[in-house]
Amino acid sequence: MTNNTDDTSKMSPSERILATRRKFLASAGLAAPAALATPAIVRAQAPIRWRLQTYAGPSLGEHVIKRQVDAFNAAANGEMEIELYYADQLVPTSELFRALQNGTLDAIQSDEATMAAPVDISVFGGYFPFASRFSPDVGAMFMYYGLDEIWKEAYADIENVTYLSTGAWDPLHIFTVNKPIRSLADLNGLRVFGVPTAGRFLSRYGLIPVTVPWDDVEVALRTGDLDGVAWCGFTEMYAMGWADICKYALANSITGAWFGSYYVNTQSWEKVPPHLQQLYRSTIDQSHYYRLIWYWGGEAKLRVEGEKMELTEIPSQEWAQVVKDAQSFWDEVAQESPRAARVVEIFKKYASDMEKAGYPYR
Repeated sequence: MTNNTDDTSKMSPSERILATRRKFLASAGLAAPAALATPAIVRAQAPIRWRLQTYAGPSLGEHVIKRQVDAFNAAANGEMEIELYYADQLVPTSELFRALQNGTLDAIQSDEATMAAPVDISVFGGYFPFASRFSPDVGAMFMYYGLDEIWKEAYADIENVTYLSTGAWDPLHIFTVNKPIRSLADLNGLRVFGVPTAGRFLSRYGLIPVTVPWDDVEVALRTGDLDGVAWCGFTEMYAMGWADICKYALANSITGAWFGSYYVNTQSWEKVPPHLQQLYRSTIDQSHYYRLIWYWGGEAKLRVEGEKMELTEIPSQEWAQVVKDAQSFWDEVAQESPRAARVVEIFKKYASDMEKAGYPYR
């Protein structure tokens, strides 16, 4: 007789999916950092201490940043320690950039649009409508098409902030509490919490973007102050518990992945020795990889097997108008600065190349 200590028979479909992914990531060595064996060294000075704040709350932060910080702290062997803070714990998310620049924070994880970074590419951070179809698109555009150079160039103009890296998060969908979306007309008047650029685009269909502190979203959904969220994909809805409140999920995706980035205070960064700088960059890459699996695997399975939300869809003919409108939105944004125009040209070039490449790219 076998003793099954990992019985999933009594779990709901979504609970089984999440448990399976946790088990896979643990077996792959991704679920939690392992301490690295290093020789004991007597140190003559105190360790470097950093404060890092993420845009994410605790339940989401466990997946998008905590593993990276834990891995770094373990591997730094006492030479450096990062204290992690979640959304709004030290400063409001809207003030993340200012707090980083003035040294209140040593490092942050966010996107430009959410934290109102004073760079002329801020509109592209987070969710830029239809900039990507799949999460690997983000890394490909940064590595092969020149977005990384443009981001570095933009932050070189900003005093005391250094940009390090951008990765992909989840796709953007609209989730609603009581009002199903089955046509563009159903967007009219919906009060939705979301990221700035996507909200700006969707407002042309009557959607009303609403900004509240991250910790207040659940209460606002329950009290009816919010009709829904346009802030994430299915994986985050389940992870954060918002899927327990929202009854409907719009299957049409506004874009394929969130552009999320890592930044450091320049003075703090320059005090870190090269080997620890490299360690920090390496754990960022580790975080990018973990998230790619966590989101990519979770999104599909939760759409198919998740039982908490009913999927709705805007008909393809209507949705084609949204895609067409996005092109005019791109051209509108391109007029904002020469650098913005260069980003839009990369989006267009990349989309064209992917269409020509065909399956499995498009």
